[in-house]
Amino acid sequence: MTTPAHAFHLAQLNVSTLLHPLDDPRIAPFVELLDPVNSAADGAPGFVWRLVGEGEADATGLRPAGEDVIVNLSVWETREALWDFAYRSGHLEVVRRRREWFERHVQAHLVLWWVPAGHLPTVGEALERLGDLRAHGPSPRAFTFASSYTAAEAASHLGAPRTKPVDEAEAAAV
Repeated sequence: MTTPAHAFHLAQLNVSTLLHPLDDPRIAPFVELLDPVNSAADGAPGFVWRLVGEGEADATGLRPAGEDVIVNLSVWETREALWDFAYRSGHLEVVRRRREWFERHVQAHLVLWWVPAGHLPTVGEALERLGDLRAHGPSPRAFTFASSYTAAEAASHLGAPRTKPVDEAEAAAV
């Protein structure tokens, strides 16, 4: 029996606080980019899965982190595949223009973590990882591109919550 090429996948959560409601004309350029960017993600090498609302094309209608906060949750085969999509594709235009549509981040807004291949993280799991990063800094459980860990380094932390789990107040602050 051989080990699959990718026994682990990289999950990512990105949260952004809107400057204006999604139906505001000032946010229209962002909304217009959603379909093409999501289509590009769906077809990108290494893409596995992304969160979408029931019957929707994206996750902008879901508000698990607050009424004015949108979430992007996806899974990728490798860190490099996610990096290439985020910073070497049409997605980069969204990154460059984010200040037009979203508040400046004062705490971590992006978290990465390894999951077993085939596992699709829940929003609750993703928010817990973001809370972990905010509370404890980068670790094999919750990290960033700048403070990355390999799947091997994170293997003992897969799925295991910290000794002190994020409580409801901490999760709500996410």
